[in-house]
Amino acid sequence: MPDPLILPPGIRSRMIVGVNGLSMHILEAGHETPGRPLVLLLHGFPELAYSWRKVMVPLALAGFHVVAPDQRGYGRTTGWSAAYDQDLRPFSMLSLVDDVVALTAALGHSTAALLVGHDFGSPVAGWCAMTRPDLVRSVVMMSAPFAGAPAPTTTNASADTLDADLANLPRPRKHYHWYYATRAANGDMLGAPAGLHAFLRGYFHAKSADWPGNQPHPLHSWAANELAVMPTYYIMDRCDTMAATVAPHMPEASAIAANRWLTETELAIYAAEYASTSFQGGLNWYRCRFDAAVNADLARFADRTIDVPAMFISGSKDWGTYQAPGALERMQAKVCTDLRGTHLVDGAGHWVMQEQPERVVQLLTEFAVVDRA
Repeated sequence: MPDPLILPPGIRSRMIVGVNGLSMHILEAGHETPGRPLVLLLHGFPELAYSWRKVMVPLALAGFHVVAPDQRGYGRTTGWSAAYDQDLRPFSMLSLVDDVVALTAALGHSTAALLVGHDFGSPVAGWCAMTRPDLVRSVVMMSAPFAGAPAPTTTNASADTLDADLANLPRPRKHYHWYYATRAANGDMLGAPAGLHAFLRGYFHAKSADWPGNQPHPLHSWAANELAVMPTYYIMDRCDTMAATVAPHMPEASAIAANRWLTETELAIYAAEYASTSFQGGLNWYRCRFDAAVNADLARFADRTIDVPAMFISGSKDWGTYQAPGALERMQAKVCTDLRGTHLVDGAGHWVMQEQPERVVQLLTEFAVVDRA
């Protein structure tokens, strides 16, 4: 568990037993004063509740009870299996929604004034707001636009075709989602030749505003040659591992020493947690995208919309905004019927709440809905 001396003053760490079959580890701020409106913060991959450390106390000072859980498959939360060969439904979006519902009740709240999801936490937040509007007063998706439920006719055929098209490019490629669904991915990253800590440093750096190669822009289609303009951490060289993909982007020692949004001490928390739990729990979320039974469950909600107030936040240097062609536009035009803003934060890449926490706190506190009937 993160050393309490490393956590900012005002944040506590504790376990909550019986959260939809989990013993869930949370970080918490603003808990000293009863009756405060709840803000729930959902992390993505490869992250932790710890990823929200820079925004939790400022949000608590704004009058909220702020909670960031280690989600199913991550960190200190237990009650899930790290096996590759297993039923994936516990890691499906609908199961993760159930985790959020159970956590809200366990915290003694009937609603969340604000539900925020970053990266893979973004669709979890989106699915919660779409399927449980009674629970969520307002929702913020970060770094990954929420395009809604898949159509009932969605199959793996399109994914297979795209994979073949990427393989047939003059420079053969593969989508990182496909790679993360493979049996080898977990071991490749845990056993990175430079070590786990160095792998994570390269990964976080490559997707941040610090790496000059991040110059994102909208993509016109899912065509292989269109996707291939993205950096290789999204569209990988066909024979490379993720460790090999990010290794060339390792920052210089001077840049690491100067980094204030993710210090070596902070990064060591991530390395220790993933060394303990592995990446497989988080990777199982990606595998669900290729599971026909899981997709059939989600397709039951086709054409459902998010009708509570919503907002989207991303870094201006974040390719995540555009990695799924058309998703941002669909979220804006169809999925969110009360979208109150799309904000691309200057000076931030993918890790926007760590790279520019002050701006994120400002946006969240100005937006949170606490008095809706």
